[in-house]
Amino acid sequence: MKAATYHGIHDMRVETVPDPVLQQPDDILLRVTATAICGSDLHLYRGKVPGLNHGDILGHEFMGVVEDAGPAVTRVKRGDRVVIPFTISCGECFFCSKALFAACETTNPKTGVEKGRGAILNRKSLRSAAALFGYTDLYGGIPGGQAEFVRVPKANVGPLKIPEGLADEQVLFLSDILPTGYQAVLNAEVGPGSTVCIMGAGPVGLMAAACARFKGAERIFMIDHHAYRLAFAQATYGVIPINFDEVDDPAEAILEATAHRGVDAVIDAVGMEAKGSAIETTLATLKLEGASGKALRQAIAAVRRGGIVSVPGVYGGPLHGFLFGDAFDKGLTFRMGQTHAQRFMPELLAFIQEGRLKPDVIITHRLPLAEAAEGYKVFNKKEQDCRKVVLKP
Repeated sequence: MKAATYHGIHDMRVETVPDPVLQQPDDILLRVTATAICGSDLHLYRGKVPGLNHGDILGHEFMGVVEDAGPAVTRVKRGDRVVIPFTISCGECFFCSKALFAACETTNPKTGVEKGRGAILNRKSLRSAAALFGYTDLYGGIPGGQAEFVRVPKANVGPLKIPEGLADEQVLFLSDILPTGYQAVLNAEVGPGSTVCIMGAGPVGLMAAACARFKGAERIFMIDHHAYRLAFAQATYGVIPINFDEVDDPAEAILEATAHRGVDAVIDAVGMEAKGSAIETTLATLKLEGASGKALRQAIAAVRRGGIVSVPGVYGGPLHGFLFGDAFDKGLTFRMGQTHAQRFMPELLAFIQEGRLKPDVIITHRLPLAEAAEGYKVFNKKEQDCRKVVLKP
């Protein structure tokens, strides 16, 4: 089969690789009909996450048709059209029983210093969290979905059957960015009358804006420095755009717009590659810190006392200049982590069916799988006003 494979920083290739096969009784074999490039994939593309190997198949946003199923699979059958969540969860362990599917203790089998630990550094004897599709040995080394076929483990827990009448693009983002934006909004306790700031106008930030508006937010500030993304978010979701290339201190601008109080919640949809200071860039390059703390410093400054900082953006390693004392002084709550996608997919599917959420409006680029390398380049460089790339095998 053909698949998008990693061969080093900024080096993606579409190659012929062995077809996947069923390995466990509860596996399915999926023929992929649509897959996407996620902002999290760009962290890999830029070499920011260890544990990648030459030839690894990337991609964790995908859907398709069940081609084959193991004898223990009861949830779906051959011919069913399904969306696959990016986390692989058993449905039976301590955390799955609490609907904390991203914390599943059983699906990440890798062992060793750089394997299976996820982003955590001070692991001690802690058990690994859930395996992820296409996301390095740190998260199980499971081949991803930017391919013609994928083996999907734990198929009685993950796949969501899609009813007739919905196009692939309408439901594809149930795999990751829509539940990620939704969980971020729920973590932020956004409701009628809320004021919220979303940092980052990328795909997750846009999904968070859609969900915040859906939940009744009164004012949504959005911070980014790509004018075309901010313009889209303003036109589509009614956000108040703040371009940090034009506004020196976005947090101060938000304070001034909220009677010097701050917003009820800030959603950091940027994560570890926020545009930081020269010092932070140097420290990250030397691997002395894992990420820029710029977005989190702005979040702490922009939120009101007693407010919430919700972090769907990916972080790893130590942070420079994390102002914990400011967070303490303001009495803030932090909520963060990988998304428990299986928990939210059914209700989000219902919202899409009802026309209340339209995640596909963010798509700008539709390419054949054979052009995956070009898709990565365009998305990475923000060329051609790219917001989201969907690949069709």
